[in-house]
Amino acid sequence: MSDAIKHECGISLIRLLKPLEYYKEKYGTAFYGVNKMYLMMEKQHNRGQDGAGFASIKLDMHPGERYMSRVRSAQQQPIQDIFDQINARINSVLAENPEYENDVAMQKRHIPYIGELLMGHVRYGTFGKNSIESVHPFLRQNNWMHRNLIVAGNFNMTNVDELFGNLVELGQHPKELADTVTVMEKIGHFLDDAVAKLYKQIKKEGYNKRAASPLIAERLNVGKILRKASKNWDGGYTIGGLLGHGDAFVIRDPAGIRPAYYYQDDEVAVVASERPAIQTVFNVKYEDVKELDPGHAVIIKKDGSFAVKQIQEPTERKACSFERIYFSRGSDKEIYQERKMLGKLVFPQILKSIDNDLENTVFSYIPNTAETSFFGMVKEAQNYLNNKKEEQIFELGPNITREQLHKILDVRPRIEKVAIKDAKLRTFITQDSSRDDLVTHVYDVSYGSVKQNDNLVIIDDSIVRGTTLKRSILKILDRLSPKKIIVVSSAPQIRYPDCYGIDMAKLEDFVAFKATKVLHEEAGTTDKIKEIYEKCLTQTETKDKDVINYVKEFYAPFTAQQISKKIAEILSPEGIKAEVDIIYQSIESLHEACPKNLGDWYFTGNYPTPGGNRVVNRAFINFFEGKNQRAY
Repeated sequence: MSDAIKHECGISLIRLLKPLEYYKEKYGTAFYGVNKMYLMMEKQHNRGQDGAGFASIKLDMHPGERYMSRVRSAQQQPIQDIFDQINARINSVLAENPEYENDVAMQKRHIPYIGELLMGHVRYGTFGKNSIESVHPFLRQNNWMHRNLIVAGNFNMTNVDELFGNLVELGQHPKELADTVTVMEKIGHFLDDAVAKLYKQIKKEGYNKRAASPLIAERLNVGKILRKASKNWDGGYTIGGLLGHGDAFVIRDPAGIRPAYYYQDDEVAVVASERPAIQTVFNVKYEDVKELDPGHAVIIKKDGSFAVKQIQEPTERKACSFERIYFSRGSDKEIYQERKMLGKLVFPQILKSIDNDLENTVFSYIPNTAETSFFGMVKEAQNYLNNKKEEQIFELGPNITREQLHKILDVRPRIEKVAIKDAKLRTFITQDSSRDDLVTHVYDVSYGSVKQNDNLVIIDDSIVRGTTLKRSILKILDRLSPKKIIVVSSAPQIRYPDCYGIDMAKLEDFVAFKATKVLHEEAGTTDKIKEIYEKCLTQTETKDKDVINYVKEFYAPFTAQQISKKIAEILSPEGIKAEVDIIYQSIESLHEACPKNLGDWYFTGNYPTPGGNRVVNRAFINFFEGKNQRAY
């Protein structure tokens, strides 16, 4: 993607189902779980590179022995930094105690991070919060083993204020108004409550306090705790948790907005945000990795029993389509096919833009995530040409000459790697004019790849703000002297903010919003903008379930084509010689390409939870009032 958009986050949970000695004997190391977690986090680094965290729990430790470990980093290469710290600690203990080398029991007792239960997290630092305090996993500590809670997730709640108020009503005093804290404390409250009730019940059965502990661990109903805790959550989430005694869970939101996959065999149970991460790290087949159903949770008890349980009633499935277009790993079997299909389905619009002139058109892509949709686009161009060739050959009939046949068959789509992304350039100069000049050179071009007066079609996975297109890409492509530059977005126009974890919060950031505002100004309908603002104001005290997304009315007077045309005008840099056309995917084609992931609120404003409508109206109020702040 040419526009840098941040996203939170990626999780990994590993439960070793055999004693550590088993892994030492079979794989040569008791650090099997730690090694696998490193790979799981690296294979999901596409989901976050600003911060990373790791936590582990050792089962059946004696009182006084450390059974929980956590390490977090917000350094330049956070995953590497975490595992450098872990390895340094492991190596120092082994150097001081060489007798531990082949003694797994002593390693478990004395070396941190080694354990049967491990959780990893990678994140992007959104809306300015990238300090170590914001890095997952979060830890809620208690002297009762069962009440220790470690939480990490890929989520954003739209109703943090409400959740915060609920905690205050329960008598708590949360330290921060943030969804991570409120979610953890909500789970923690019902965990404490469940432990207290079990203790009272077990005591009545005649057990003393010490004997009660293992019985609490055995009887603790994690599903019931999650059901109570998540009752009022409004948002997109995949949240993982570890309890101090060894239970673990991963819960997914009822609309399936954020992704989660799991795998289980007799050695290991794994849950992650990305299916191919599990496939690659554990060398298992696509079919063996299951998707966690919306509203369900994977629950792994201390005894190793594994279950998938419904926690909340699933709503209409609205899994995020933007995950498929950009954020998720393109090596996933389904995602790879979907991205190719996105390229294929946008081709008819391209053909119209170039007046069917494939002979004088070069196809390329903006590195690197658009490469797969580029393959789909080019394959469809080949199919189109093949059909034309077939018609020409039949037209010439049996008297066709070898020369005529070769002339027909030699026509192919012209494919070039036109745009090249250079290493990130530091904009260390403060003057705006100088900084813009540096930004212009983030991309370079392959000179000689385009003939003068060619059409140049270049596909990107999405166009959100269009800043890089205007400041860099279009300027540098114009140096090749094409007649026309057609920039293709494999995603539809992004018109509405996200409030479920992708960092797209302000309406005025979107080039589609800017273009529509200009259209209103040109049409003399700016009164409509004020009218929408006033409608949004009337809903500020309305309950979420009754809120209407009035921002849809902002776009309603104009067609997608009118907005795209205005976007092309806005993004055309001053002095550009080539004609610029911007083509966006249609909503219908998006749904055809990603039939299982119909979450399209960015494009349509159809939010999958009631809180989304409140957020978009608040975003419009902020825009109208000139407030440069997030709507959630």
